[in-house]
Amino acid sequence: MDAGIVTETKKNQTNNQFDLLKQQRFLPFFITQFLGAFNDNVFKNALIILIAFKGIELSDGKTSVDFLTNLSAGLFILPFFIFSATAGQWIDKNEKSQSIRFIKLMEVVIMLGAAYAFYIGHIYVLIALLFLMGLQSTLFGPAKYSYIPQHLGSTELVAGNALVQSGTFIAILIGTMLGGILIAGDEGRQWVAIVIVVLALLGYLASRFIPQTPSLEPNLKINWNPFTETWRNIAFIHSERVVFLSVLGISWFWFLGATYLVQLPNYTKTTLAGNEQVVTLLLTFFTLGIGAGSLLCNWLSGQKVEPGLVPFGSIGLSLFGIDLFLAQPEFAPQTLMGVVEFMRQANSIRIMLDVFFIGLFGGFYIVPLFSLIQQRSEPQHLSRIIAGNNIFNALLMVMSAVMAIVLLGAGVSIAELFVIVAVLNAAVAIYIYTLVPEFFMRFIVWMLIHSIYHVRKQGLDNIPQEGAAVLVCNHVSFVDALIIAGCVRRPIRFVMYYKIYNLPVLNFVFRTAGAISIAGKYENPELMEKAFLEIEQALKNGDLVCVFPEGKLTSDGKMSKFRPGIERILATTPVPVIPMALNGLWGSVFSRHPSNIILRILKGIRSSVELCVAPLVKMDVVTAEALQSQVEKIVVE
Repeated sequence: MDAGIVTETKKNQTNNQFDLLKQQRFLPFFITQFLGAFNDNVFKNALIILIAFKGIELSDGKTSVDFLTNLSAGLFILPFFIFSATAGQWIDKNEKSQSIRFIKLMEVVIMLGAAYAFYIGHIYVLIALLFLMGLQSTLFGPAKYSYIPQHLGSTELVAGNALVQSGTFIAILIGTMLGGILIAGDEGRQWVAIVIVVLALLGYLASRFIPQTPSLEPNLKINWNPFTETWRNIAFIHSERVVFLSVLGISWFWFLGATYLVQLPNYTKTTLAGNEQVVTLLLTFFTLGIGAGSLLCNWLSGQKVEPGLVPFGSIGLSLFGIDLFLAQPEFAPQTLMGVVEFMRQANSIRIMLDVFFIGLFGGFYIVPLFSLIQQRSEPQHLSRIIAGNNIFNALLMVMSAVMAIVLLGAGVSIAELFVIVAVLNAAVAIYIYTLVPEFFMRFIVWMLIHSIYHVRKQGLDNIPQEGAAVLVCNHVSFVDALIIAGCVRRPIRFVMYYKIYNLPVLNFVFRTAGAISIAGKYENPELMEKAFLEIEQALKNGDLVCVFPEGKLTSDGKMSKFRPGIERILATTPVPVIPMALNGLWGSVFSRHPSNIILRILKGIRSSVELCVAPLVKMDVVTAEALQSQVEKIVVE
């Protein structure tokens, strides 16, 4: 399959994220990555439990269990530091489906060796093979996240990432549980040996059906020095501000996730007095939360990459992390409880919901960030950027472990550790959103159209996915630009009257979104000329520019005459024109309706608003009157 065929598959885009699971461009890839995560965790958890209960017996008898456990964790994560940069280059250079099949074949070989080591009980060989599993995961990560944008369209990125994230965490959960169950049996090592080989073979078989995905940079010369390439990779990511801070945001999520996943078993035992069944119950709620949050992202974002969900996720992570600390029992029973006894405790439901919502808001947080990296990165560099992301992820997970060791060693309880990371999360969020105000701006827009208004969208597909165009729309309220920005998938440069542009609070949103302030010819001729120059440059850059040709808000609910400024814009830079109409905003609190403000507020809460987009207009000579006529056809009085 060549690049043209890959592009063709992206044209057959679906509005239902689960429909992706019926299509060859996604299903074999999804099964392959799911089985890989599943097998990883069967192997890892079986080995950890084997070390815990048989470590001394199967080693030389002198090595401590703690040393073997920490050695295993360190060896698994070490390849991410050493080989990620090289892996990113290798994936960018080669055809991806073939690369994935090679990686899965590598997994089969490793698992055959692991099966033999489990069978004979050679624990040092198993630990060495864990390093090779880390290497295999290091190779697979860049392939996984760079494959998605080559086969999914812009409206499917969030859906694809949501399915991958939810599937990965479900695979982690059931793989961890199955590894523990199998190794605990009378012939546990033999069963683990069989299962890991079968899963590896199934994963390789699934990879055979992944469609060809051509390299976007086949002439790339690989730098085999991992240290210089790692440094160059980090410097490259740092050059794109939003991508770099998105990488840091994802890595911070893994810092939080590692803290919760590692400490939750001991928290359950020491703070809640729960046994292994309660640990499994809470881990299940955490995983289901992440899965639900990931899948809900596609619906909440309106099938577009929505950075506004990231602050929403941050808020939930901190609030429910703090409440998990507050919900801890004052006195824990002396004997460990099972699930039934735990459910009878006063705060058990609250704790379960806290764990679930930490996972849920984690899903809201992580999926848009991955989608944003895929959208904003140069396609031919994406694998290397994902590889750099893996380096940062590994570093933050190590920092999580170090912080936990230091704080717990200083006498801090695990519940107190949870509240510390929740507060740290709030501080990190504020810092990142200060550096990238676009995230917080999009959050304000997202809250507006999901709380105050119920917005229906019609004809959004009439807006081209790339290239310059002018959107023309009627002007009904002070928040017209925010509603349009929240609905349209592409970033828009709005041209707006300077007095609206300078409104308190909204000015932050408009300025961050790159709005263009304009004044009338007799009010401020210099500002007007500056605005027309900015519009011309934006269109030459291939941006979408939205104009309200009436030049003012309606004071009676009816459209005013379109001003000739739109003709000047199109005469200077001829581009497609797309008529739009906002219906249902007249009479709301943000309009100039003369009715009582209290009545307008009551009427406006969850009022139904429609954004209607007509097909693009092709005219030899575009006039203001002709465009007004086109907009009037879709305006509902």
